Amino acid sequence: MGVNVSVLAIDAGNSKTDVALIGEDGTVLSTARGGGFQPPVVGVEAAIDVLAAALERAIAELPAPPVLSGHVSACLANADLPVEEAELAAALETRGWGSAVEVRNDTFAILRAGVDEPRGVAVVCGAGINCAGMTPDGRTARFPAIGRISGDWGGGSGLAEEALWFAARAEDGRGEPSELARALPGHFGLDSMYGLIEALHRGAIPPERRHELTPVLFATAAGGDRVAAALVERLAEEVVAMASVALTRLGLLEEEVPVLLGGSVLAARHPQLNDRVAELLAVRAPKAEVRVVTEPPVLGAALLGLDRTGAAPEVHRRLRGQYA
Repeated sequence: MGVNVSVLAIDAGNSKTDVALIGEDGTVLSTARGGGFQPPVVGVEAAIDVLAAALERAIAELPAPPVLSGHVSACLANADLPVEEAELAAALETRGWGSAVEVRNDTFAILRAGVDEPRGVAVVCGAGINCAGMTPDGRTARFPAIGRISGDWGGGSGLAEEALWFAARAEDGRGEPSELARALPGHFGLDSMYGLIEALHRGAIPPERRHELTPVLFATAAGGDRVAAALVERLAEEVVAMASVALTRLGLLEEEVPVLLGGSVLAARHPQLNDRVAELLAVRAPKAEVRVVTEPPVLGAALLGLDRTGAAPEVHRRLRGQYA
């Protein structure tokens, strides 16, 4: 007999994909990791092929072939708009991995992983910044979160660009003096912003290494630099603005509700950032409980799948216990 899979959970980010096959009683039958999910770069079908490769590895770990007739719960990076979610869901349906498919932005996986019921708000700050909220009755709050054109500010990549801008102007005199003008080039063993600008412009330092400057920004802010500290303060304000708007849309601003912080920047627990977020949110949403998400996002994708299948509370608890 085949192994019955109740939920195929997929959490796919830009850099990695996690897949989990969940049994009817909430048991994790098999897991696997694959590459990043980047349909804007490689195309939808090629991106889904990456998911398929991870699924094949998970299937290979089972004692018998699976019966993939359950629910596919896919939380995907680059599914930023409802139209994109619908397109990706249609593409996944053609693969025949389950009887039903639901695609959500990967922010929802982080949110659901951190709450015992589908109720709360999560702000994720990694390479970019995003926010999502949900309630048990199915209502959601979200943002396009596709960059400046959708009103976004922040995220690791954005912070690195801001730090470079202020550091360049600090060195050449157009802006306020800042330790960033020494700290940023110093990270790469260079002695000036001019040298760093040249190295970035001419490719001596690959563009993807710019994200290394975000921790340098936080360290410089912690050292008392006013320019760096102002950038950290602005990010805290952005996080609270997103969370507050999402709470307001869901009618949760005055209720006891979790506000979860996720992504590499917020998970790093920089005191200047996370403590300030808590302070500002205490004014906007005094009953909110702020904490950093430590559970893996694929757990959230799996729980969202169990929500859809109407699984009993003990099934949810059994699944969560395996990721404790």
